[in-house]
Amino acid sequence: MGENMSNIVKGAFLLTVASFLSKFLGMIYVIPFNALVGETGGTLFSFAYTPYSIFISLSTVGIPVAVSKFVSRYNSLGDYETGMRLFKVASMLMACTGILAFLIMFFSAEWLAEWMITSDDPKGITVEDVTFVTRMVSIALLIIPVMSIVRGFFQGHESMKPTAVSQVIEQIVRITFILIGSFIILKIFDGSIVTAVGFSTFAAFIGALASCVILFMFWKIRKPYFNKQIQSQTQSYNRSTKELIVELFSYAGPFILVGLAIPLYQLVDQFTFERAMVATGLEDTWELAYGVINYYGHKVVIIPMTIATGLSLSLLPTLTKSYTQNNKQLLTKQINQALQIVLVLVVPAFVGMAMLSDEIYGSLYGLEIIPIAGPLLAWYAPVVLLFGLFSVTAAILQGINEQRFAVFNLLAGLLTKILLNIQFIHWFGAKGAIFGTALASGIAVVLNLWRIKIAIDFNYKETMKRTTLISIFVIIMAVVIWLVQFGFGFIIPNDERWGVILMLVLGVTIGGGVYLYLASVSTLLERILGSRISIDKLKRKRNK
Repeated sequence: MGENMSNIVKGAFLLTVASFLSKFLGMIYVIPFNALVGETGGTLFSFAYTPYSIFISLSTVGIPVAVSKFVSRYNSLGDYETGMRLFKVASMLMACTGILAFLIMFFSAEWLAEWMITSDDPKGITVEDVTFVTRMVSIALLIIPVMSIVRGFFQGHESMKPTAVSQVIEQIVRITFILIGSFIILKIFDGSIVTAVGFSTFAAFIGALASCVILFMFWKIRKPYFNKQIQSQTQSYNRSTKELIVELFSYAGPFILVGLAIPLYQLVDQFTFERAMVATGLEDTWELAYGVINYYGHKVVIIPMTIATGLSLSLLPTLTKSYTQNNKQLLTKQINQALQIVLVLVVPAFVGMAMLSDEIYGSLYGLEIIPIAGPLLAWYAPVVLLFGLFSVTAAILQGINEQRFAVFNLLAGLLTKILLNIQFIHWFGAKGAIFGTALASGIAVVLNLWRIKIAIDFNYKETMKRTTLISIFVIIMAVVIWLVQFGFGFIIPNDERWGVILMLVLGVTIGGGVYLYLASVSTLLERILGSRISIDKLKRKRNK
């Protein structure tokens, strides 16, 4: 049992590392990509990727987890054949839905573009541009849904390596195709930004092909083992195909929608941002602002959330077990730990990003639009905490069998975003879209926390105490970063890229170092993340 649990933890850690590496690569490549296609290219890329993310999330968020859960359940009962039957049925189903999703997205691309782009500015992004890049990215829908089923099947057998390796290889191949393709189109053939972005979105298909090759290699290696399991089984439940599909979607249904949270917020922006900015008289800056909020800036702020939620969600299997065994004391401890992991990592991250927003954007993407981009990134940074808390609280609701409320709460937040987004943009300009997302995700988080409290009579007292201590340390960190900016501002130029890079390094190193030191000597990190984090323990190990 202990060895089995160790494998689960190792697998969760492996997936977390792969997810972080994939997200990190996804942020780093944007630096040369921005240099090639600029803010307008980033906005156009985002216009194609948001609806694509909606379709992909339908197959890559809920379904693999559901397949994993299904296969794991029947394997534990000694019925390996049922898991294999589900894999075949689900693969056929996802192949059909992938083709259907491709046809819908490809042939509705122009209609969607006409809803998104309302102005007739010949120098800006046109309906034809959005149609082209949307159709290019839609091709990936033909293979990614089936690929997600294979990953879920491996995970159901507690084999996380195929998913982790294929995920990283997919991202590396995709990024390589994007950068080399864009460079060749723009610099060698003197092509247009629209063509370069179109082929960059097509890279999703190329990356998915590479992932399929990796998964096929793992499948050939593991297939004899799967066959041996089936031949040695002693139990069979003889479920009908209809029963298999119904059970699969009973697992997947709620969290297909929850996994769509961020893409859905971005989709609302996609249909409202341009028209609201044009109506407000800000048609000259909407492309730049949209690219900052929903593409370039989003790539930056999502990194700390990925780490924190990955660590938190690794607690989900044990949390579910505690709930099933009615061990309330352990369940309370695990929920508190999951919430506190997000807070202890993401709160200092978003405060640091908000204070160093000019330096971050200038270091990564250049100084040309810092007066627009810096403030927008600063306003957007706190929203990452709400995204992280929503992901974790939704997972907790799943663990205590209250997942339907996560869906209702997401819809409540989404409705708020739909109703108020245009009005907020009229009132506050581009920042209004950020305020709309913050309010929407904030409402969903509060409702999730309230439901957790009601469902299991949960007490947030410990988390509130730790949050107070985190807040004190973050305030001290913020003062230190301000002193660094003020003191070094006299000798480091803020109008040159090397200057903002140096200031960013100093701010992160000194400010982040102060926070980590305070959190460690107070034993805050040790209490939340475990004894392995203690600096004193690390020193003692080194001395030995």
